[in-house]
Amino acid sequence: MESILKTENLWKVYRQGKVDVPALRGVSVDVPPGEFLSIMGPSGCGKSTLLHVIGGLASPTRGKVLLDGNDLSALSDAERTRLRRHKVGFVFQRFNLLPTLSARDNIALAQHIHGDGFDPHRFEVVTSMLGLAGRLTHKPSELSGGEQQRVAIARAIINEPKIVLADEPTGNLDSKSSDNVLAMLRQLNQDLGQTIVMITHNPDAAAVGHRVIHMRDGLVVDSAAAD
Repeated sequence: MESILKTENLWKVYRQGKVDVPALRGVSVDVPPGEFLSIMGPSGCGKSTLLHVIGGLASPTRGKVLLDGNDLSALSDAERTRLRRHKVGFVFQRFNLLPTLSARDNIALAQHIHGDGFDPHRFEVVTSMLGLAGRLTHKPSELSGGEQQRVAIARAIINEPKIVLADEPTGNLDSKSSDNVLAMLRQLNQDLGQTIVMITHNPDAAAVGHRVIHMRDGLVVDSAAAD
């Protein structure tokens, strides 16, 4: 089965003064369609850098990223932007919702940016699955942290991306809200076959996925099925 995401000997080196500091040191990862992959590691291990590079938000120093068969290094900035818009959904720790828009409009805006316009059927399926039907008229400040993250997840999957990249999606949530968000991500993976790559420092959160990759000092040091 062809990979949705594949990295080959991926390096990312930052220049600090006269010193080169490697954040990624030859990372190779293969993600098949429908996998829920968790990436764990201590702060500074390179996991966030890896997520940004595979999502096309940052360019590698060397190595290759293949996303749905597209070599990101061979694309222009405009082409990478289009690829992200059509094939990648992002979920961030801080939600990144527009505060002046309702939950409905935050989600619908993603459909309009995608270019195909508002799809009411897809909107209803996604918001119902995530338990948002009764909260759509509320603005982010009127929602709990867990509800805001559910809106962010709805926005990420509304356009049926090939892959969802989640950056510490429970990092700002209490334990109950964290459990709810993780359960919803797992449901999206199981019921819709959504491919998900999630970075986390929490082993309980990581165990929700199919497989856990551990990183340290810019390297993948272990890969195993989740407990």
